[in-house]
Amino acid sequence: MTKPKVFDVFSGAGGFSLGFEMAGCDIIGAIEHDKWAADTFSYNHPNATMMLGDIESFDEDYLKKQLKEKPDIIIGGPPCQGFSVCVKNAGDPKDPRNSLFTEFIRMARIFSPEVMVMENVPNIIKAKTKSGDKVVEIIKEEFVKLGYNVAYQILTASDYGVPQMRQRFVLVASKEKLEKPFPDKKFFVSDDSNGQLAMFDIEGMGLKRCPTLWEAISDLPDIEAREGAEVMEYTAPPKNDYQALCRKGSKELHNHLAMKHTKRLVDRFAAMTWGQSVSDITDERLKQRKRNGNGEISTSPYDQNNRRMHPDKICHTITATFYGNFVHPYKNRNFTAREGARIQSFPDSYVFLGKPTVVSKKLLMKEGRTGEAYLCQYSQIGNAVPPLMAKAIAENILKQIRLQKEK
Repeated sequence: MTKPKVFDVFSGAGGFSLGFEMAGCDIIGAIEHDKWAADTFSYNHPNATMMLGDIESFDEDYLKKQLKEKPDIIIGGPPCQGFSVCVKNAGDPKDPRNSLFTEFIRMARIFSPEVMVMENVPNIIKAKTKSGDKVVEIIKEEFVKLGYNVAYQILTASDYGVPQMRQRFVLVASKEKLEKPFPDKKFFVSDDSNGQLAMFDIEGMGLKRCPTLWEAISDLPDIEAREGAEVMEYTAPPKNDYQALCRKGSKELHNHLAMKHTKRLVDRFAAMTWGQSVSDITDERLKQRKRNGNGEISTSPYDQNNRRMHPDKICHTITATFYGNFVHPYKNRNFTAREGARIQSFPDSYVFLGKPTVVSKKLLMKEGRTGEAYLCQYSQIGNAVPPLMAKAIAENILKQIRLQKEK
């Protein structure tokens, strides 16, 4: 495959696709049901055909007509955790055959690509059906029935230069058996940065040190709560190779808008040091209040909310709700969407569309604000596969395919 063609069938904002594009693939199409995530994908992958809607609604003729070319690789993260049941009363909801995973398998039947790559939450590896069958073995069995060789593994994002504690389950199904389906570790994590992102040889492995949180974001414009903008100028040059990589091809900065915190919340953050969260606040005036509790102090503040991150360590996992999970290491505010994107390894040229944040979807629907009931920028970023991780997965697969063809 000189320029492999990739179809992303649960694309989100496009982090998985971006990694494969970085590895030299052509992204020819995508399916996404959320409008704002689809808008972001299309803005950043203008040559790909975006099919907006529920994957179950697209039949084979429509899919082939839209794509025009046969994909060599199909990627995606079907929501198997949970699981998302497609048909009511379909039996065991913990069985992936009753989830959107069946649509991922349907894409394999329709297009018969050389490779299928699926990602998901790490806990899927422990999941079992009501009858005690391992979910991953059922998934593997379905691919084997279609003639694929299957391997799966839990990968750690920081092993590929992504500055956060993130793990993902990755399954590779290939027509030809790959000798080494997953990429080698390329980076190691160290709390002793010394301001250097230098090479470090561990037993001849030649590993690089993974960037810390501060090394990922310290060149971004210095803004307080309620400051920043959706588009702004850089105010400082890059300070290391990671920042230079993120800024490559970008002349202006997008999505660096701080949240509009109240003075009370800013003061609460100011009372916290690295590693502390709202549950560590001792000042009675600043403690978290009960919701609808007439000013009463909460007796059980959520420990994971608003934790101040350490600058010289990698960040905790960026999730879909990271806007309320973390506090900037030095500023008394939460991260901006762009800071989250940096921690996810998105380049600054990758622009996120839609609103930065939205209130709950349930409330929006209740108020008839259906035009806002989509994934906000923070959720799009948190849901994404880190591009540098995806790039490592893609490069390894392409290398393995090339080796197979040379035999």
